[in-house]
Amino acid sequence: MATASPAADHWGIPALTEPSASPAASLGIFEVRRVLDASGCSMLAPLQTGAARFSSYLLSRARKVLGSHLFSPCGVPEFCSISTRKLAAHGFGASMAAMVSFPPQRYHYFLVLDFEATCDKPQIHPQEIIEFPILKLNGRTMEIESTFHMYVQPVVHPQLTPFCTELTGIIQGMVDGQPSLQQVLERVDEWMAKEGLLDPNVKSIFVTCGDWDLKVMLPGQCQYLGLPVADYFKQWINLKKAYSFAMGCWPKNGLLDMNKGLSLQHIGRPHSGIDDCKNIANIMKTLAYRGFIFKQTSKPF
Repeated sequence: MATASPAADHWGIPALTEPSASPAASLGIFEVRRVLDASGCSMLAPLQTGAARFSSYLLSRARKVLGSHLFSPCGVPEFCSISTRKLAAHGFGASMAAMVSFPPQRYHYFLVLDFEATCDKPQIHPQEIIEFPILKLNGRTMEIESTFHMYVQPVVHPQLTPFCTELTGIIQGMVDGQPSLQQVLERVDEWMAKEGLLDPNVKSIFVTCGDWDLKVMLPGQCQYLGLPVADYFKQWINLKKAYSFAMGCWPKNGLLDMNKGLSLQHIGRPHSGIDDCKNIANIMKTLAYRGFIFKQTSKPF
């Protein structure tokens, strides 16, 4: 992950970092959100967090525009969109309208990643990455801005097992003749540079469904092949942990439980890397609508 200066350098607004020393400000930013996380969140949460950034005059205007909607349930994209349009129609800039829908995140971009790897029953060793997808998620809008997606030629076990194909939907022809992991990692670095993610003023972090992808799979295969692991792969957010912080329960069945808990429709096919990334992005967006602030969950290597 590229190091970064505060988000104000990139977005032109102050970043939410540490709680204010003022007890009142602390209550507004953290106590209110804790209650709302447990009960479903309301529009009060983003406006309270906004209090640290917007003048009392602007907040007063926003309350007048939204009226009774201020205390209506949020977490539903349609409702938040209506509130945003309502603010924009009354002369508020797009940035403020977006801030009311989303509390500001600590990162400019989230890089959603979900590997698929060779597998069988019993498990084969070593496992090798065969699908390498990344979605670049804008930390302010929570929308997908760019996609990196490649299949990878396995070299130790070049022939996919029937179990692997049935689980992932990846057939032999999808990996035959594809670049090696070393070549794919080089292309990831090129894509990161093209997307501005290596700029030291841009703060980004990977997001995975669990710790396996970046704690076990990538470093393990790189060690086996004698390849270096880029520093940006060494810090990440485990979505399962983030979800458990936000919702108060652990998603034993991963994406399926998180989608169910948030009343979301599952996108695509389970165990398709690119479809899993889309589900992760959708879950993140929904949690962000509810006022959740994503933080790094991995420990330093």
